[in-house]
Amino acid sequence: MSLLVVGSIAFDSIQTPFDKVENALGGSSTYISLAASYFTSPIHLVGVVGEDFSNEHIQMLEEHNIDLEGLQIIPGGKTFRWGGKYHYDLNVRDTLFTELNVFENFNPEIPPKSRKASYVMLGNIQPDLQLHVLGQLENPKFVVTDTMNLWIETAHEDLLKVLRKTDVLIINDSEARLLTNEPNLIKAAGEIQKLGPKYLIIKKGEHGALLFGVDSIFSAPAYPLEDINDPTGAGDSFAGGFIGYLHSTRDLEFENLKRAVIYGSALASFAVEKFGTKGIEDLTKLQIHDRFIEFRELSRFDEK
Repeated sequence: MSLLVVGSIAFDSIQTPFDKVENALGGSSTYISLAASYFTSPIHLVGVVGEDFSNEHIQMLEEHNIDLEGLQIIPGGKTFRWGGKYHYDLNVRDTLFTELNVFENFNPEIPPKSRKASYVMLGNIQPDLQLHVLGQLENPKFVVTDTMNLWIETAHEDLLKVLRKTDVLIINDSEARLLTNEPNLIKAAGEIQKLGPKYLIIKKGEHGALLFGVDSIFSAPAYPLEDINDPTGAGDSFAGGFIGYLHSTRDLEFENLKRAVIYGSALASFAVEKFGTKGIEDLTKLQIHDRFIEFRELSRFDEK
C-alpha cells in the first residue's frame, strides 16, 4: 500500500514585494513528497534532475523517508529552472523565465517495486505523461491528479483520458471554469465529476478550498497568516498533505476526505511562510496538529 508521487523537480528564482531568492528548491513532486512525508512513509518519488542537483538536497529528501530510486539524474544536464515575480496581490504573478533543461525530455519510468503503488499523486505534468505513468502501474486504488490551464487548452483529449482514471482532481477556480466553460463553480464541479473524478477539490487561494463529493460539499477556510513570503508551492503542499493523510488512514470516506483537506491546508500554510521548500522541511507532527486544530476552530461555532 505504498504512495507514488510523479512530477517536476525544479530550482525557482522568486521575487515578491517583500524579498527575493535564487535557486530555491521547488517543483511539484518535491513539495508533494515533503508534505506527505509527515503522515506516511516511504514515499516513492519519480522525477528528473541534472548534475547540478546537490547531494545536500538528496540527503534532505532521504531524511524524510522519500525513496529516490525513481529519481533520474542526467549526466551533464541541468535541472529545470523557473523564475517568477509576485505582485502585492500574491495571486498575481509574472513568469520571468522558464528553462526546462532535462525536464523537457522527461519520460517517467516507474521502478518495479513502485508499480504496485496503491495511492498515486500525479503532479502537474503533461497529460500524456500522466497516462504513461498510469499505464505502468499494476492496480492503483486511489489516484489524485493535478493539472493546469495550459493542458486544458492544448492537451484536452489526453486530459479527458486521465480524468476517466482519476479519483480526485485538484484544480483552482479559474481552471474549473476553463475546463467546463461554466462560470458557476457549483455547476462546473458537477460537469467535471461527470468526466470521471468521484471527488473534486477547487482551490480558491486566500479564500480556502471546496471539496465536492457525490452529493456533498465541504468548504475549508484559508489560514489567516500575517507573513506570506512565497506562495509558489502552496497548491502542491496542499496536495501532499491531502494524499499523505489519506494514505496514512486508509479511509476514503467523505468525512475523512474533509479532514485530509484541512491537513492539506495546514501544510500549504506552512509552505508559504518561507521561500522554496524551507517552510515544510523541518516541521514537527505537533506543529501540524496544532495548526489543524486552529483550522477547525476558524469555522466552529455553537448554536444558541
